[in-house]
Amino acid sequence: MLIEIASVPFEAVLRYPHTELFFRGYETDKPPLFTVEPTEADLVKVQADIDAAAVRGGEKPVRRTPSSLEFHAVHALLARKLISYNVLLMHGSALAIDGEAIVFTAKSGTGKSTHARLWREAFPDRVRMINDDKPLIRIEDGRALVYGSPWNGKHHLGMNACAPLKAVVFLSRGEKNAITPVSRADAFPALVKQCLSSVDPMTAGKILELEMKLLNEAAFFGLQCSMSPEAALVAYEGIMNEPTARPCDK
Repeated sequence: MLIEIASVPFEAVLRYPHTELFFRGYETDKPPLFTVEPTEADLVKVQADIDAAAVRGGEKPVRRTPSSLEFHAVHALLARKLISYNVLLMHGSALAIDGEAIVFTAKSGTGKSTHARLWREAFPDRVRMINDDKPLIRIEDGRALVYGSPWNGKHHLGMNACAPLKAVVFLSRGEKNAITPVSRADAFPALVKQCLSSVDPMTAGKILELEMKLLNEAAFFGLQCSMSPEAALVAYEGIMNEPTARPCDK
């Protein structure tokens, strides 16, 4: 199957026909730059990772279907392949407002998806979801572009879309709503925690290079927020004072 994600065309060799359904809307006829072919061992590892995450969260492990495991195995392999094409995986919820992307990121359970929902409710005609779980950020030509992917969270919020990155917002829960700019020095360790990591030295070095570039291509904020409608309005006012980002090329 030929797929294009983050403007990178590739071939996915799939053993389960049902897996192709996950990639609807991302098909392409462009020549692939590389091939991703999950093995049985890759599927076993995905299930083991899912089981471990469930146990850490105090939940009962759930057995996934082979096609679902294959879908997630493609993601694990692809995320590392994309590093060579200046594409960085971030854990967060990404939306576009008036054509510019904002990524909300924090540790799991903080409320990234909930806060993104507040933006959709506050600005229903101006906001669209790019990806509610694992947005991709391509960094090249002096700018950062946020892309959607099929791996878009349990609520499946997202689309095959691109928007220039305006801001990365580090969320924390609080009774009051307040947003403040974060310096590049302070943003760096928080950013590293939310991006793809690797034990391979060469891959880790490339990830670090992209993270350093990203620090220069977006504004960073810390947002202490309740999950009240006011939180979205406070965040909006703080973020929108930043200069406008350059749009995606079409």
